[in-house]
Amino acid sequence: MIILDTNAVIYLQNGQLKNSLDAGEYGISIITEIELLSFTGLDKKQYKWLHNFIDAIEVFPLIDNVKDTTIALRRAHKIKTPDAIICATAIIQNAVLLTNDKQLLNIQELNAQVLQILS
Repeated sequence: MIILDTNAVIYLQNGQLKNSLDAGEYGISIITEIELLSFTGLDKKQYKWLHNFIDAIEVFPLIDNVKDTTIALRRAHKIKTPDAIICATAIIQNAVLLTNDKQLLNIQELNAQVLQILS
């Protein structure tokens, strides 16, 4: 399982990924869904693309294990709550987190990989 960070979905939507995503099972945290769909600058085409994308992958809810892991990550690494929830989701799902947030790559408990984007 691969969890996509919010920035990964944005880069994918904008065609900014250096390499296409490998075949596999993909998911996002409920927080990523909220972040993506709440951007105020989305036009109708972008909004529809996001809805179709979200409908095609698994969206993981905020469950007790994720909540507890989020709290532990925030206390240990002093990261923002949305980032901690996304990381906790990846940890609980035993998944790889694809992200471009270099701060998250330093979290020992997390299996994270950096995305290569077009410059």
